[in-house]
Amino acid sequence: MNNIKTYQSAFVDYLETYIVEREPKNLYDPVNYILNLGGKRLRPVLTLMACDCFGEDYHKALDAALSVEVFHNFSLVHDDIMDDAPIRRGQQTVHEKWDVNTGILSGDVMLIMAYQLFENYKPETFQALAKLFSKTATEVCEGQQYDVDFETRNDVTIDEYLKMIEYKTAVLVGGAMKMGAIVAETSEENQNAIYDFGRYLGIAFQLQDDYLDAFGNPETFGKQVGGDIIENKKTYLYLKALEFASEEDKEKLLDWFSAQPDESSEKVDQVKQIFTSTGAKAATKEAVEQYTEKAFSLLKMMNVDEEKKQILKQFGLGLMTRNV
Repeated sequence: MNNIKTYQSAFVDYLETYIVEREPKNLYDPVNYILNLGGKRLRPVLTLMACDCFGEDYHKALDAALSVEVFHNFSLVHDDIMDDAPIRRGQQTVHEKWDVNTGILSGDVMLIMAYQLFENYKPETFQALAKLFSKTATEVCEGQQYDVDFETRNDVTIDEYLKMIEYKTAVLVGGAMKMGAIVAETSEENQNAIYDFGRYLGIAFQLQDDYLDAFGNPETFGKQVGGDIIENKKTYLYLKALEFASEEDKEKLLDWFSAQPDESSEKVDQVKQIFTSTGAKAATKEAVEQYTEKAFSLLKMMNVDEEKKQILKQFGLGLMTRNV
């Protein structure tokens, strides 16, 4: 197997051949713009890595990897409209640079373009990829709706929150890896194991993101530390704090989160203090470790070389020990 940089480099080179001028420009220029904004390219790299892991030339999975990246960016364009977000990866969002209608339509065509990329595979592979893609895309939309619903609810449970992040984030990680396995034509057992490996890693990744948002290093995190607290987001940290808090701390937390978004350092400091004193901070770190271990336990079920399992494990550990 290759290292991550090899997969990233191969993917970016392939992406550059895909980003070409098309007519009408007002439809396709925003597509090229969002695809050119960069990012970690984590999901397409996972597709290539999974294909390689199961003994097939990873270049064969480039179209599947590209489909995953196009779909992911489609979802970002529409999410940014829903959130009225002005900035994405340090640049203007599509609907800010153009307008909302352009963002909607360009996003729509990206979803279709993502499907079209499967046409480059033989019929059996096309069918398997399309079936997985449809399921994954539906669940991502369901996860987004749960997230929106939670904004106006004060009775969100831990189980509901975990389901939301599984659908909104983790199924696309699992789906990206399974696509690589499908292209490699490995066994159904291997396909399902790598899907669950990715899904559990995706949940751990999002929980780690919740944790870093509150307790990350401002110099390396890449976005405002405490952003979720400022925006009153009901993250795993918040829900665990409510579960563990004394009546007094619970009342304080509910008061802070019932007010309008507040960028004061007092709110962030006070809420972080409650997250720590209640044990929510420690419980979130523990949950990250539990889901990471769940992912690693699936490696034992995969019929691949031990060396390849170790590479997948190192990748997972790298994700979970990150500071950004």
